[in-house]
Amino acid sequence: MKLREVAHSRTGDKGNTSNISVIAFDPANYAFLREHVTAERVKTLFTGIVRGDVKRYEMPTIGALNFVLMDALGGGVTRSLALDQHGKSLSSALLDLDLPALRE
Repeated sequence: MKLREVAHSRTGDKGNTSNISVIAFDPANYAFLREHVTAERVKTLFTGIVRGDVKRYEMPTIGALNFVLMDALGGGVTRSLALDQHGKSLSSALLDLDLPALRE
């Protein structure tokens, strides 16, 4: 199963830092996301893009996780020649993450 089947996402940026939120469609699936979408998995997924740490912040009251990716935008919006300077496509890439099937 893909992450996009149980969550949606939004990205933001500040300088050379990107943040990606992962929001459960159904708050009942938040614990599942917390278990399977870790900072380590996000860091591994973005190997070659994220050169710094990945930190995860949990927001259980809204059923969301927020990942902060340090040194992730090729120097930042004003210093990078990258096509996706703001890192907006990173959320689509994260939503393609493979997860085990939900336990009903």
